[in-house]
Amino acid sequence: MDTTAPAPRVLVIGLDPYRVPGSWDPKPVADAIEVGIARFAEHGVGVETCLFGLDGSDDVETTVTRALRARPWECVVIGGGVRKADDQVELFEQVVNLVRRHAPGAAIAFNSTPTDTFDAAARWIDTPGPTSTG
Repeated sequence: MDTTAPAPRVLVIGLDPYRVPGSWDPKPVADAIEVGIARFAEHGVGVETCLFGLDGSDDVETTVTRALRARPWECVVIGGGVRKADDQVELFEQVVNLVRRHAPGAAIAFNSTPTDTFDAAARWIDTPGPTSTG
């Protein structure tokens, strides 16, 4: 039985909930991200994440560019934290243009919630379906 993980085909770009300033509990969002990412493995689709903070500890362009250049991607999912807040429009534009520049062959997808990230990618890539665990 082959227990190796499939090669990553999908890159998920989003905010690290633990590094977003404000007085809020990041754990529910982090848990939802984990659930959403686990769905890729359930379907036999390799995934990597590129999460960055808004606390000033990351150079967003460098972080995202490094992830985009790591390999050819079939799909790049841009998370809601990057694109939904009105005060994040410039950040969203920056990320979209980095994807366009460094992964021009990748489909771009948008999730509605962290838990439906796989569904967003699956609209644009061929998926083998759920894998059995037993």
